[in-house]
Amino acid sequence: MTFSEQQRWIIVQEKTFTKWLNTKLVARNLEVKDLVADLSDGVMLIHLLECLSSESLGRYASKPKLRVQKFENANLALDFIKSRGIQMTNIGAEDVVDGNRKIVLGLIWTLILRFTISDINEEGISAKEGLLLWCQRKTACYDEVEVRDFSASWNNGLAFCALLDIHRPDLIDFETLDKSDHRGNMQLAFDIAHDEIGIPKLLDVEDVCDVAKPDERSLMTYIAYWFHAFSQMEKVENAGRRVEKFFNNMQGAWEMQSAYERRMRELLKSIRAQVQSWKLAKFEGTYADAKAQAAEFSDYKRGKKREWVAEKSELATLLGNIKTKLGTYRLRPYEPPSELSQEVLEWEWTNLAKSEMARAQLINETIRDIKNALRRSFADKANDFAMALNTMQLAISGLDGDIEDQLHHVRKLSENLTPLDRYLDTIAEVDAKCEEANIEENDFTTYTYDELAYELTLVKSSVQKKLSFLENQMVARNMTNLTPIQLEEFESVFRHFDRDQSNSLQELEFSAALASLGLVFTEDEMHEYFIETSNGRDYVTFEQFIRFMVDVTEDQNTAEQVFQSFREVADGKPYVTEMDLRHSLVPDEVIDKLLEMMPPHNGPDMSQDRGRPQYDYISFMEKMIRDQRGEDDGSRSRRSSTINGPKA
Repeated sequence: MTFSEQQRWIIVQEKTFTKWLNTKLVARNLEVKDLVADLSDGVMLIHLLECLSSESLGRYASKPKLRVQKFENANLALDFIKSRGIQMTNIGAEDVVDGNRKIVLGLIWTLILRFTISDINEEGISAKEGLLLWCQRKTACYDEVEVRDFSASWNNGLAFCALLDIHRPDLIDFETLDKSDHRGNMQLAFDIAHDEIGIPKLLDVEDVCDVAKPDERSLMTYIAYWFHAFSQMEKVENAGRRVEKFFNNMQGAWEMQSAYERRMRELLKSIRAQVQSWKLAKFEGTYADAKAQAAEFSDYKRGKKREWVAEKSELATLLGNIKTKLGTYRLRPYEPPSELSQEVLEWEWTNLAKSEMARAQLINETIRDIKNALRRSFADKANDFAMALNTMQLAISGLDGDIEDQLHHVRKLSENLTPLDRYLDTIAEVDAKCEEANIEENDFTTYTYDELAYELTLVKSSVQKKLSFLENQMVARNMTNLTPIQLEEFESVFRHFDRDQSNSLQELEFSAALASLGLVFTEDEMHEYFIETSNGRDYVTFEQFIRFMVDVTEDQNTAEQVFQSFREVADGKPYVTEMDLRHSLVPDEVIDKLLEMMPPHNGPDMSQDRGRPQYDYISFMEKMIRDQRGEDDGSRSRRSSTINGPKA
């Protein structure tokens, strides 16, 4: 190294190290202007060490006048450095006090290594090698950038621009840079790093661009700031992604809870307003007015009341679904606010029923042309039927505990729906007789045939929805090889395309569901997958859909795959020979067991296999598949025809 080169790197180092030191002293409102001179009394060096270590070095001469005081300060600082396990050679207090420029620069470089660079770790490699590896990994995708060292690799400015582009592409457009404008690129990178990211300008453009071999220590010191800045940025971004992931998992449950509370408030408000309006209502004393109010009351029951019945049922189901969903993910159970609980709704509903009864009785007292025998006959049956419906609805809304127990109870409720259909037919017969007798009101019941039929439809729907939901939750819980996010996605897609809420998908719905998940097949492939997944039926159940998604997201050793493997071992023949198995490197003990278990092949054979024992692996695997999947005889003939067909 020539004398001029040596002087140049000393100047660059002194300038860079001074800026580095000032970034550490800014917390104490201190500034070093002449590195060697300002450190000579040891005071600034002590301040620097206290800022770097967050420790106090004890008492020292804050305004030393005597040389001995400066020596004491310098020795205090050097002893502290040694106590931290930092190796120093040929550095004494006199070097600091007397302003030995090279020694002081070496001392500052030692501190930079210890407190700025030594904590850098990239793939198990620390300090200089780790920092270099980080730079190489981040710039590897840029053809114009090749980072080999902390010297000449940086003097065109592109490496700094590449680091900005890979971490903050919103701040720089690497593709539009003039790659030949070294100084311009360098200045742009330094300015953006300082103004947008807060990286101090330890270097000037001429320190890097105008020399063939920039000073390595100065570059390492500056690039270490880039490493720490972007590492902190990535840490914050990772934390944000974790928050986003948690939010996405919880968002569904939060939305359900919010919907429950909003809809419950609206329902309770509507019920209370209706009861209050009936209390304030007055009759004019005329038949026309009574008939008009009777018609208005009838409109309420056909309109608002049905909407409320449906809403009440759906809210109870929604609350149960929220609890089950949170239980599936083992989250804290949800309890609605006390004023929005199911108990409050039941009380208001009972009060509504009483108000309805009072309203009906008041109307009926005004219109007395009523035949009590038919009225009582209809009312008794209607009330019994309504009570049965209400009991069944309460049983559905009150379900709690293990999913298996809930599923057992819902299936029992489903079995009890058939007698209700027959009983509703009896009510229809009595209702027809009441219409014939021109009976328009009934003091003994608030129910009509249409209302009961509608409520029965709602109860059936509630039972079916609850049954489908619980069965799906059973399937989801048992699919332990899927993540909760996958289960949530697959279940959401299935529900979206299950238009008729039958808990099953037709072929077109199945195809659309797979396409929405990014699984696109040809028409023939899709039809074959549908037939196979549905076991030959014209619909796919939720469990079959989830198992299909498991198959495409996880490589499982199913009987179907083993069957296909047999076909490949047999080279497409409808039978397999011992020689085929041995050529496929099947272990001897496995071959012996298979030959004992497989039946002989009685069909046509290939000329090269005549005289050799032939084994019917088709019958063998069909038996295994039937045992595992319950396939019918038709699937064997389909698979057999596929195997006996021409090879591709």
